Amino acid sequence: MIENFQGKTAVLTGAGSGFGLECARIGARLGMNLVLVDVQQDALDKAAAELQALGVQVMAHKVDVGNAAAMEVLASQVKARFGAPHLVFNNAGVAAGGLLWENTVADWNWVMGVNLWGVIHGVRLFTPMMLEAAKADPSYQGHIVNTASMAGLLTPPNMGVYNVTKHAVVSLSETLYQDLALVTEQVGASVLCPYFVPTGISQSHRNRPAEMAPAQPTKSQLIGQAMSDKAVGSGKISAAEVAQKVFDAVQAGQFYIYSHPQALGNVQQRMEAIVMGHNPPDPFAAKPEVGAQLRAALREH
Repeated sequence: MIENFQGKTAVLTGAGSGFGLECARIGARLGMNLVLVDVQQDALDKAAAELQALGVQVMAHKVDVGNAAAMEVLASQVKARFGAPHLVFNNAGVAAGGLLWENTVADWNWVMGVNLWGVIHGVRLFTPMMLEAAKADPSYQGHIVNTASMAGLLTPPNMGVYNVTKHAVVSLSETLYQDLALVTEQVGASVLCPYFVPTGISQSHRNRPAEMAPAQPTKSQLIGQAMSDKAVGSGKISAAEVAQKVFDAVQAGQFYIYSHPQALGNVQQRMEAIVMGHNPPDPFAAKPEVGAQLRAALREH
């Protein structure tokens, strides 16, 4: 929980676009020092220029969040300039779809590297700093927000690699919340589980490293990409609205942050099936035509 953001420091990954950039904009309006982290240099430069113009201190670094050594350098630079951060937003994410058995090792390494290892590095490097600051100053307040997805609470088909990483982030975040509660009242945690919001994540392959270059996409991956583009692009809730929910949750000490609470009916069905020992429910029960379309497309010879 952070009651007042003025003069506090925020570290935001994936800060060049989407939720990261919108949270940075709110942070700037609230007078925070900003550490912007992204893998796309032009987007990072543009964000840094915009936010510096608002009169706040900005430090911008191009970093692959999945790279342990690069994240260690970033953490030491943050500490040297601003001391322990107060808000850490482990938000960088990429998307990849397709049938599970068609994903290559490169697909797994890329998505796990950003979506899961990026969060792991943010937690392992900044939490000790925050706890040290809390011990030294009884008035210190810190909070860590990890971006998962509704795909971390559901198992939609044809996007298994993404689902796996986001389920891991939900589990990591819930455990972090419990672990922090054992040792301090001054540092909290939240998990962001957005549904379809126009952020640019469906085009994340634009930043895929050459050494993790994809093979020729399979039919299921092409279908998954098209469905993802359509779903993300048609989202009615903006990234800016979700960013405001993030700040509201941090201020209230609220753990679960949802962009579309109405989607929780599907989560409830899944949880009831688990408790009752039933087979997983039909993910397309509410939109059977989408399921029929996907099945038909995948079964075409």
